Order: sequence, then C-alpha cells, then structure tokens
Amino acid sequence: MKKDIILAGVGGQGILSIATIIGYAAIESGLNLKQAEVHGMSQRGGDVQSHLRISDKEIYSDLIPHGAADMIISVEPMEALRYKPYLSTEGWFITNTNPFVNIPNYPEMDKIIDEIKSFEKHVALDANQIAKELNAPRSMNMVVLGAASIFLDIPFEKLEEGIKFIFGRKGEKVVESNLKAMKAGRDFAEKNYN
Repeated sequence: MKKDIILAGVGGQGILSIATIIGYAAIESGLNLKQAEVHGMSQRGGDVQSHLRISDKEIYSDLIPHGAADMIISVEPMEALRYKPYLSTEGWFITNTNPFVNIPNYPEMDKIIDEIKSFEKHVALDANQIAKELNAPRSMNMVVLGAASIFLDIPFEKLEEGIKFIFGRKGEKVVESNLKAMKAGRDFAEKNYN
C-alpha cells in the first residue's frame, strides 16, 4: 500500500487538521508516514500545502515529485489547480468548489470548474454548503476529507478515531459536528463517484 497525497488550501481553512487526522489514522493502521508542510504566507489567506506520504514500506523522502501524487485533496478550487503538475495520470483530484477569494484578479469560477472537470478522476463538491446544511459551517474541511476517504485505503473508523483524538479537547459537540461533516462528504463521494 502506498499513497502520496498533496493537501492544498488557504491558511485558516483547516488543511493541517486534515493532515493530522490522516496521519493519525495511518499510524493507528500500522502504516509508515512522512509529512512535509509547506506554507506560503504564514497567515490566514496565504496558500498552504502539505505533502503526506503513506506506505506499508519504508518511506525515504518527505516531498512528492511532480507527476507522482495519487491524490490532491483541496479545500479551495484555485489552490487545487496550483498543484496539478504533481498529480499522476491515475490520480484523484478532490476539491471543494467554493472559492476563498483573497486576490483582486481571482480567475472566473466557470473556468476553474471546467478545468477541474477535465480530470478523468475528480470529485468536486461544495463542501461549504454541505457543512452549512449540517449546522457545522466550520467543518467544511471535514466534508472534503470525507469525500477523499473512499480513496485513501485507510479504514474509515481510523479517521473517525483521528477526529475524536484531535478535537476531543474541544468537547463532544465539536467532535460530533466534525464526524457528521466527514460522513456527509463520504456519502456524497460514494453516491456520485463510486
């Protein structure tokens, strides 16, 4: 088993929470993990990416080379496209379609969506809207994680344990809203892409 994953988004959108939960689930599943976080601007609104390498064998490098990622998981559509050169020809492109417009010349959304849909293997969902419908607007990142979960080859229960571990100190209500959000994202992907 080997998964090379690039997580992408904008500061403050919860990319590092996704990375931590996947990492926790991988280790709890007996897998090896290497993670490298690369921050653009270390503030809300700056681009953020994280390389996750998961394998049942030893991993030698932290960074994923161009054309080798099995998956790009993004909470922001333009940021997803920024990492397009990393995706392998067989890789999955999973992204939120709701933009975080933080620049004056943000590209037209129609063009971004068309580019996303040009990937043979893609999951595009409005994670913000799904989270809002669950009364958990701050859990948009967990909706995206849920959509990606069907392609991770990590037991879903381990991801749920990761949420409990990461958010447990924030209380049961926060844990439950994040679990619901992740389940809703998974349900969306299973219904539309499986």
